[in-house]
Amino acid sequence: MKQAVIEAVDEGLLTLGESGREAVYFHLQSLCSLKKEDVPDKPEAFDEALRKIFGVGAEVIERSVVKKLYPKLGIDFIEKKNYGFANYISEAGQMINT
Repeated sequence: MKQAVIEAVDEGLLTLGESGREAVYFHLQSLCSLKKEDVPDKPEAFDEALRKIFGVGAEVIERSVVKKLYPKLGIDFIEKKNYGFANYISEAGQMINT
């Protein structure tokens, strides 16, 4: 699961282009002390960091990451109202462990 989340984050951030993705990783590390390897264990921190960088636009990136993640885990993605990034990560973990 952890590796799948890291890969999905990488692929989701590519919507910003290669240099955009690298800039986000740089900001995550420098502003929030968050490495990409930490995202699977700290999805709330990732969400908070993206919101610091992009404001409400973070939701678009997070949705992109989740849409990449679910198929990697063999799960159908269903968008849910009032569901945030951490909710989706938690749900995915529960679904693959049942």
